[in-house]
Amino acid sequence: MAETPYAPARIRALPSWLLGRAAARGHRLVAEALAEEGMRMMHHAVLSAVGELGPVSQAELGRSVGIDPKDMVAVVNDLQADGLVTRTPDPRDRRKNAIEISASGERRLRRTERLGDRANAELTAGLTPAEREQLMALLARVVEPGAGSGPGARPGAGAATD
Repeated sequence: MAETPYAPARIRALPSWLLGRAAARGHRLVAEALAEEGMRMMHHAVLSAVGELGPVSQAELGRSVGIDPKDMVAVVNDLQADGLVTRTPDPRDRRKNAIEISASGERRLRRTERLGDRANAELTAGLTPAEREQLMALLARVVEPGAGSGPGARPGAGAATD
């Protein structure tokens, strides 16, 4: 079976179709790479956010990464069971939990980031470095129109790796 489903020529010429196919391929490559480390994409996203934001309340973490609170509880439970994050009472509000990345979580995050980088390099292997930079800048503008076009805008600013 073909990796890309059949679509009429008119559909294949649409940016939305091409972006969808590129996103699907990127998702598959990153998911396969993270699986080498026993990590799912949502868990990697949460671990990465905790590493960047932590210590952070579980509710704020869920809002930051756009994950439903019930799903966030399950993901944090999994990460805590694997020793990748700690959950302690928030010193500012003892009714909330503060989630923080553990030393083991930091090590796992570095490994999964390298795997994600490798998968993204594979995704863009047909491009030159300049083309990759241009692609990132263009995609950032598609994702957030006007965000990447003002003075001082960085090429690729706001673009995600997975």
